[in-house]
Amino acid sequence: MKKINIKIFISAALIALATSSCVDLDVDVKSKYTSYPDSEIAIEAKTSDVYYAFRGALGRRYSEAMSFSSDECMGVSYDGDYYDSGNYAHPSLHNFMADDACMGYWPELSSGITKCNQVIVDLGGEEEVVTAPARAVRAFYHFILMDSYGDVPILDHMLDADEALERSPRADVAEWIESELIAIRDNMTTAVDASTYGKPTRWMVNALLAKLYINWNVYTQDVTSSSWSATAANEKLNDCVSVCDDIIQSGIFNLSDDYLEKFYPTNGVQIKDFIYAMPYTASNNDGLTYGRFRTWRKGDSDGDGGAGLYGIKLAKSAAGNFAVNPEFADLFNLEGDRRNDAIFKGALYQYDPSTYEVTSIPFMYKGEQVVLTKDITLKVEDENLNVGNDAAGWSQGYRFNKFMMDPTDYGLYGRNQDNDVPIFRYADILLTKCEAILRGATPTNGDTPMSLFNQIRSYVNAPVISAEPSLDELLDERGREFFDENWRRNDLIRFGRFEDDWGYKNIINPSAKTDYTKRIFPVPTGVLNENTNWMQNSGY
Repeated sequence: MKKINIKIFISAALIALATSSCVDLDVDVKSKYTSYPDSEIAIEAKTSDVYYAFRGALGRRYSEAMSFSSDECMGVSYDGDYYDSGNYAHPSLHNFMADDACMGYWPELSSGITKCNQVIVDLGGEEEVVTAPARAVRAFYHFILMDSYGDVPILDHMLDADEALERSPRADVAEWIESELIAIRDNMTTAVDASTYGKPTRWMVNALLAKLYINWNVYTQDVTSSSWSATAANEKLNDCVSVCDDIIQSGIFNLSDDYLEKFYPTNGVQIKDFIYAMPYTASNNDGLTYGRFRTWRKGDSDGDGGAGLYGIKLAKSAAGNFAVNPEFADLFNLEGDRRNDAIFKGALYQYDPSTYEVTSIPFMYKGEQVVLTKDITLKVEDENLNVGNDAAGWSQGYRFNKFMMDPTDYGLYGRNQDNDVPIFRYADILLTKCEAILRGATPTNGDTPMSLFNQIRSYVNAPVISAEPSLDELLDERGREFFDENWRRNDLIRFGRFEDDWGYKNIINPSAKTDYTKRIFPVPTGVLNENTNWMQNSGY
């Protein structure tokens, strides 16, 4: 449970200022104001709403899309329970549907972009330095849309009432994002403290540029073509190293935090690995429900009204339908690796509800200790991914416990959690620089792929390596380090591994083995209904 709430309370007058603005789109921006609000409180009032448009999607649906479409998890059902019209099974089988709930987060990001554009107008236009943070988060929302759906509109202004909305080629969107970030970077704050936590900074801009650059061939080439190559030359590799170096040399971030503790419900601004994170509190800044779906199906109690997996009896039930694919579970095999402890596996033991650490008390259900199996056996090998609705079925597959819930708040606040979710981490910057050099970038500052790789291994107490890592070894390490942080799909596509065999994907849906169109999601049905001039993405 978080002990500090760093929200800024704004007077009623300032709230009115932030919410009552009306723009006549026929009036030139410069003629609208003789001056714009320039006090910190007034600017905070104007901008506070634009930073969190991604909170709801990140807390559930976006995360579902990223986890199930990757090799991390399979969305199992229990004799129909949690099949939910295929919302979890379809992405697990790369049989994405435009109506699946987990495909439908486009409108939330589009709404966030519109809010950004309104704030930019209200603060005097893009040439004003104070609009840089709104432009940064606007670029980030475009990045998530482009990464997910391919061709998307470049919404860099408030639309006229009769203006037709057109999608831009993915490459054009990527180039626009780059130009925006470079244009604003020197106007971004370098402060890293409670006042900037969860908001864009210079370091967030550089981290986003690093993601853009390392994926440049994905975004500027036709990644859905069989001729696309994951090892083709990338013209932005040295640029990638440069933005990584800017973050590294700042000296602000480090790997001093314990791996598990930095994802606990008590995490926050004190975590030195977090460059940009989404703040959540169960009581008001809600929306994070990872624990509900990643636990054991009946982990709320012992089956007889007593304490469950989390050391107390939960006031709310759990879903537990995120089953870790056996192939991904195999990554967690390094001796001494602290990351191994972020997985529910084998015989389960209760967790301490105060410290969130595992105890020596066996977790019993109906008088028997619960034991999770790595392998997943379906009752019938079909798209239902049904493991059965009993203790044996609920125990098919390991589970993630990286974002350990606070069991009291889980019950009090509708299964919501207090854990903040990192979007960009310092550890990612180190491994991104490692990858850029492996792919051909010029090494800088004495760093080598092995030295960068070993910084990660050392802080989690895993065995260090004695030779340069291969790209395959790097992909595995990224899986261990960033699992359940919504980057695995992105990584698999970039490495040309999105069509690999895992789980039941290529067994139940054999076309997934060679269907490269699935590297881009379908445009949600609701979005197409509102933009009737658009065509659905190829392959759907």
